[in-house]
Amino acid sequence: MERALQYRDAGADGIFPEGLDSEEAFQRIAEKVPAALLANMTEFGRTPYFSADQFAQWGYRMVWYPVSSLRVAAKAYSNLYRTLLTEGSQVSLLESMQTRQELYDLIDYWDIPEY
Repeated sequence: MERALQYRDAGADGIFPEGLDSEEAFQRIAEKVPAALLANMTEFGRTPYFSADQFAQWGYRMVWYPVSSLRVAAKAYSNLYRTLLTEGSQVSLLESMQTRQELYDLIDYWDIPEY
C-alpha cells in the first residue's frame, strides 16, 4: 500500500493492485489508497470471480478482463477446426457465427466515408 501511495503522489493516473485474493483485500486497498483503482479480473488466476458492480461498490473505477476475449476466441477457433476436421465443413456452425450484416452494423460500415 505504501508503494501504491507513492505512485499516486508521484502522479500516477491509476493504481493497479495485482494478485489480490479476497474481497477483503480489495476493500482494504480501496480504504487505504484513495486513488483511481484498477481491478484485474482474469480467469484462472488468484483473484476469485467478482462482478464489475462489486468492484464499483468497493471503490474501483476500472475493471479489465485482459485475456477473456482471447480465451473465448481460442476455444471457438478450436471448435471450428475440430468441426472442419470431423465434418469437412463449417455449415453446422453458421448459427454461432457473426454475419456480414452484423459486422457492418457493429462497425457502422455504411457510415465510413469513402476516400
